[in-house]
Formats: sequence, structure tokens, C-alpha cells
Amino acid sequence: MIEWLKVVILGIVQGITEYLPISSTGHLIVAAALLDFGQRMQGTFEIFIQVGSVVAVLVFYRAELLQQIRSIPHDAGIRRFWLGIVVAVIPAAALGFLLKDWIKEVLYAPAVVAVSLIVGGIIFLIVERRPIPIQTTDVTAVSLRQALTVGVAQMVALIPGVSRSGASIIGGRLAGLDRRTATQFSFYLAIPILGAATIFDLLTSLDTLSPDDVGYLLVGAAVSAVVSWAAMGWLLRYVSRNNFNLFGVYRIVAGIIILALIAAGMPLN
Repeated sequence: MIEWLKVVILGIVQGITEYLPISSTGHLIVAAALLDFGQRMQGTFEIFIQVGSVVAVLVFYRAELLQQIRSIPHDAGIRRFWLGIVVAVIPAAALGFLLKDWIKEVLYAPAVVAVSLIVGGIIFLIVERRPIPIQTTDVTAVSLRQALTVGVAQMVALIPGVSRSGASIIGGRLAGLDRRTATQFSFYLAIPILGAATIFDLLTSLDTLSPDDVGYLLVGAAVSAVVSWAAMGWLLRYVSRNNFNLFGVYRIVAGIIILALIAAGMPLN
């Protein structure tokens, strides 16, 4: 019963943190270590339950996605938008494929998460202080150049603690997207990126999973789907009226707390 409670807690952590620019993988690594859960899965649990967040974005944008599917044959703008999604996915996907094992073996550590959170928080605060000209306020109008900028930025998010959504939002802001559009574009990018990462990791880790592990993965993904859906709606409402300074400050504070716990000898590794 205790193990299942840990699964639910980690699903909630994933759901809250996936689309907020504070790093879901980083929070899951630290939370799993604190709960003493999932170490035998060697990072697979933290990756697999992201599929719940993919389901959440599909449900959240179901009307828009259906309309876009119907429009693709005769709407050049929609075709260009999805080409932009592909362009934005390729850099991080290619690098992640090459470095997958090294990342899980070397970078899946609370100390790495802590430093990445702090550095990312500082970058958020710096970017929010810069006067960035807004060029795009409609997510389907994101240009291929802007999409490539986001894709390059997402390569850094392979480091746990950086945040996939955080990196794509920063990349989008620097490319001239307003806050809401940059946030929406990061949501759309989650569909191919998280979906492919989950499938690939699961297929390459099947021999290390037990029947109990499969149950944990499915429940964790289901919980993360529900919580992710709620978090997406909240974030879009928030960024429509506010900047990202709150997340920058949170990241710095969270990183400092994790470093303090490590220094105090807490068993986070």
C-alpha cells in the first residue's frame, strides 16, 4: 500500500511540474530519492509517466487538433506549423538518442538537478528583464526560424533540472513569441517529444521491468494525466497576466534547498 501511495505522489509531482517551467524530471528524481522509490527501474518510471502528460495535452487541445487535421490538406499555414513542430523536435531528439544511456547514468542525480534549477532560474530572471520585441502572438503562426530556435534551446533540457518546457519557453521568448504563445508551443512540442521518449525508453527497458513495475507505471501515468491537464489550464491563465519571474525565483530557491539537503547528508542519491 505504501508503494502505491508513492506512485500517486510521484504522478502528482509529474503532473504539476511537466508544463510548468520548473523541470518535471528534476523534481521526480529528487522526489523518488526522498521516497526511496523507483531506483530499480533505473529512471524508466520518471520517463514513462510522462505519457500521462502527453494524453493531457491531446485532451486539452482535442478540438484544435481535430480542426487542424481537417485543415491540413488545404491550409498551408497549418502544414507550416506542423513542419515547425518537426523542426523543433529534431535537435533534442537526435542528441537525446545519442546520449540516452550517458544521461541516465551520469546526469540523473540530485546535485545536477539542483545546479540546473538555479542556473535556469537565473536565466529566466535575466530574460524577463530584457525588452524583447514581440513578433508572434498566434501559435500556428510560429515561423520555421522561430521553431528552430526553440529546438536548439530544447537540447539543453536533456540535462535534468533544466526543464523541457522552460527551455522551449525561453527559446520561444528569445525568438519573438509572446509568453502565452511560447507556452502553447511548448505544449504542442510535448506530443512528439514526450511520446517518442516514452516509447523508446520503454522498449529498451522491458527486460528490466517486473509485473509490479508495469502496474506502477500505468497508475503513475494516469495520475499525471489528470494533474497535467489542470496545470496546463492554470499556466495559460497565469502567463496571460503575469511574467515568469515567479518560476525563476522558485527554481533558485528549490535548487538551494536541494543542495542544502545534500550537504546535510540526506540520502538523495
